[in-house]
Parts: sequence; C-alpha cells; structure tokens
Amino acid sequence: MENENIKAGTFSNIIHAMGVVFGDIGTSPIYTLSIVFTLTLPTRENIFGILSLIFWTLISLVTIQYAWLAMSLSIRGEGGIIVLKEILVSLLKKGRRIGFIAFLGYVGVSLLIGDGVITPAISILSAVEGLRLIPQLSHISLTTIILITAAITILLFAIQHRGTDKVASSFGPIMFVWFLSLFFSGFLYLIHIPEIFLALSPYYAIEFFIHNGLPGFFVLSEVILCATGGEALYADMGHLGGKPIRKAWSIVFFALIINYFGQGAYILEHGDTKQVLFKLVSSYSEILYIPFLTLTLLATIIASQAMISAVMSLVFQGINTGIFPLMRIKFTSQKLRSQIYIPAVNKFLLLAVILMILIFKESSNLAAAYGLAVTATMFISSIFIVTIFYIKKNYLKSAIGAIVLVIAGLYLVAVTHKIPYGGYWSVIIALFVFGVMMLWINGMTKLRRFLRATSLDVFIESFKQIYETGNYIKGEAIFFTKNINSVSPYILHCMFRTGIIYEKNILVSVETSDQPYGVNLESYEKVTEGLYTARITYGYMESPDLPKLFKQWGFSEKAIFYGAEEIKTSKPFLKIFAVLKRLAPNWISFFDFPYNKLHGVVTRIEI
Repeated sequence: MENENIKAGTFSNIIHAMGVVFGDIGTSPIYTLSIVFTLTLPTRENIFGILSLIFWTLISLVTIQYAWLAMSLSIRGEGGIIVLKEILVSLLKKGRRIGFIAFLGYVGVSLLIGDGVITPAISILSAVEGLRLIPQLSHISLTTIILITAAITILLFAIQHRGTDKVASSFGPIMFVWFLSLFFSGFLYLIHIPEIFLALSPYYAIEFFIHNGLPGFFVLSEVILCATGGEALYADMGHLGGKPIRKAWSIVFFALIINYFGQGAYILEHGDTKQVLFKLVSSYSEILYIPFLTLTLLATIIASQAMISAVMSLVFQGINTGIFPLMRIKFTSQKLRSQIYIPAVNKFLLLAVILMILIFKESSNLAAAYGLAVTATMFISSIFIVTIFYIKKNYLKSAIGAIVLVIAGLYLVAVTHKIPYGGYWSVIIALFVFGVMMLWINGMTKLRRFLRATSLDVFIESFKQIYETGNYIKGEAIFFTKNINSVSPYILHCMFRTGIIYEKNILVSVETSDQPYGVNLESYEKVTEGLYTARITYGYMESPDLPKLFKQWGFSEKAIFYGAEEIKTSKPFLKIFAVLKRLAPNWISFFDFPYNKLHGVVTRIEI
C-alpha cells in the first residue's frame, strides 16, 4: 500500500512537472516548422533534414545538456544559471577568472529575462492567429488579432497579484491533455507516410547542410525554436525534484517528436507550411478544431505563466545575491516557494510584452527576435557545465559537455544573423537589465567604500567609555549593521553624538548565504558589558520571518535601528544610482518588523 502511494505521488509530480516545467518547450510545435519553412523550400530532402535536426537538437541541447549533465549539478537540489555560477565560483581560486564567470552569469540572467518578454508575446500571438482557420473567422483582421492577444496578455498579468497557487493544480492535467493531443495528432498522420521516421538518422541532417550550404546553416536560427524552454528542466529542479522532471521529459520528448514528424508528413503530402499544427488537426475533423484551439490558448497561457514566474524567481534570487535593486515582494502561496509576485517586475514585463506584440504584429515576424537570448543562455550554461566537470576531474562528462558546447556555439553563430531583423530587441532588453545590474552592483560597491565603517575593536573602546557613565536607556535595542566585524556610521551617530545607548545593545548583521535555503543564527556573543553581536545568514531563495525568529532566539528588543543613505553626487551614472536607491524600498522593510519599534537613521553621503 505504501509503495502504491509513493507511485501515485511520483505520477502526480510528473503531471505537475508538465504544467510547471514544460509549458514553453511544449508549445513550440505551434510555430517552429511553420517558421523554419519560411527560410527553406519544403522539398522531401529539406523536410527530412529539418526533422533530423529537430530530433538531434532536442537530444543534445535539452536531454544531454539539461536533463543529464546540468541536473547532476545542484546546491541542495536547486538548479539554474545562478546556481551554476555559484558552484563554479566556489571551485575556482580568487582571481580574474571569478570576475569573468560572474560577468557571464550576469549576461545569462539578463538574457533569460529578455526571453521572458518574448515568450508570452510569440506564444499567445501564434495561438490567437489560429482563429483564422475557423471558417466563420477566416477574414479576421490583423488589428483584431492584435487586440485579442493584447487583451489576453493584460488579463494574464492582471491576475498575477492573486498568485497562481489555486489554478496551478490544473496546469499539469491541461498540459497532459495538450501533450496527448500533440501525440495523437502527429501519430495519426504518420500512418500516411511512415518512412518519415528515417529522419531520425543524423545522415539527413548532415545531407541538409551539404545540399544547402551557408543558407542551410542559418536555418539553425529557427530550428533552435524547438528547444526554447529547455533550460526550465534545470531551473525548476528545486521546486519539483530531478526525478519527476526527467520522467516527465521522457513523455514530453516522445510526444513532441511524434508531433513534429507528423507535421513533417503533412507538409510532405500537402506542401502547405502555414500554421501546420492547426491544419494537421483540422484535416481530421472540423469539429475537433475549436476544442483544440481552446486547448492551444490554455497551453500558451500556461507557458507564458511559467515564464513570468521564472523571471520573478530569477529576480528574487538576484535581489538576495545583491545584483538587483530591492523591490517589494509578495509571496502568494504558503505551500510553493516559487509563487512570488513582484509588482515592479510584473509592470515591466507587461509593458515590454505589449510593446513586442504591437511592434512585430505577427508571430512569424516575432520569430526574428526569438531564439537569440535562449541560445546565448544555453551557450553560457554549457561553458559553466564543461568547466565544473573539468575542475572536478570528471573528464567523461566534461568531454560530452564540450561536444554539446560546440553544438550550442554553432547555433549561437547561426542565430546572430537575426540581430538586424528584430533580434536586436533581445539585445536591447538584455542590455537594459544588464545595465541596471551593473549600475546597482557598482553603485553599492562605491557606497560601501564611502560609508567608512569603523572596526569593531575601535568601536568597543569608545562604547565602553560612554556605557560606564551609566547614562543608558533601560531595555534592549537592536542595531543592524552590514558586518559584525565593522560598525555602520549611523550607529556611531546614534550612540556617540545623540546618546542613544540602551542597557543591552545588539549589533546584528543579516547576510545572504550562497545556499538557496536555510536561516541560521551563526553567532551570538557578548563582546563587552552592554554590547553583543549576532550574525544571521539566510539562503538566497529564502524570505525569513525575522520578527518570529527573534522571539525564538530570545531577543526582547524595545527598539530597532537601521541606516539609510541619502546620496549627493555630480557623476551621471551615480545620479541614476541615487534615483534607483531612492525608489528601492529599504531592505529592513522586507522583514516586516512592527512599525512602532523601527527607527531609520539617515546618513548623507557625497560621492
């Protein structure tokens, strides 16, 4: 009986993974082949070659790179490009290499957020375009399609603040039905031309390049669309575990291949390459088409939702590791850590997605911007994976990873030709995100330099002299500081200039660890009469309830003091940083302390 429950739980996780992890890659069949055959003629040789490329792309860049190599690397079961960066940095000695790895990590994060803008736009737009195959709506205007797409997008982002926990349970079953539909629609057409399975041989992919030359090489820039969303296998590992994701992928992979090959058989028989998936379904029965179109819309919304949640989780990790400005964060679920709502990110994504829809108007146009960010992120992840296994002396995995790295590199070279045709939007979005990160990181570095913290030893001597006079306030107070070995300037101002000293004063540092989870009181020590230090660490994916933990740890504070900075500068980039600093909430607000205990002390800094 127990084994049955375990099996049921495993099956439940597999279905759940289909909804959370595979929305993006699962909706790729809607547009991939239609877009690929805008660049090449649908001859028998080309169809076989493209199908062979799709099969081996999913094998190398998704199955080998993410499902096998990447998922064997984690920090406490967590995955993602930030985790890969942290693993590699921990293995390297200090030096320029760590700076370069950090730079690549920042680029990867920027590109993933750029991908989060384009995915909802192309997914929803391509599904809405399927309305044209309904006879009564065959003459629907482009403007109407854009308006419907925009309305669905606005509605999707409008419900984000409510959280997706209540509807998330339905995502898996819907996507399971979606993958069944993909499988059967492809399988039923494969019966017409079963020899299409010959395309499983890499011979046809090689022959495609020989016959098509350089133009054939650049077709890779559209073939990569079949693998978009593959990074989610690794990024979502911490939410669901590696085993159910791998098992779900084996089912999803089979359904995708059958459908792609079924679409190939349809193109081979009819020579029609526009909206192939929709015509494949409508070729059986017009009665099935409207339910399938409804299912397609649901699948694309789920894919978009998964990408929105992924971007918010990524930004949350970035806030905790200090590469993004602080932002208001709302946790919308008590069960799922991944259910995070960040209002500022939600507004940015909504405006950016609507802008993409209005600029590109059709999914075939938007495909020119799609793929660049995904491919570059895969390439950076490949570099990290190969280097990690090499340093760990796992030369077999490192060698296999190197082969995948070469393949990812070829795709990256091919996809760069998209830049003049709309791909520059991926670069623009990524540059904006990267610019904000660099501005924040460099600004905070300079700010810490100008704050001129006092060493704890020097502070203790001055503290003793004042404390021994006995002029202190009864009770206990907490003073937040960046580091327990150095004292923030505002504390000196409070205690020595204004005489705010309590009977018991605790200097508390709250630091983010390089682990995703865990909240620990690392140290709590008495350094002299009336003065204590406490060091707290928490995982970069945690949102610790410090007021509750303080009670558990025996703190009984009457007042809580923290520092805030007012920046005055004449340097342009620091002026922008100062604006960001003013707009960003103070980090203390993340911990929800009672407002009647909090006292902010402003320090004016001229840089």
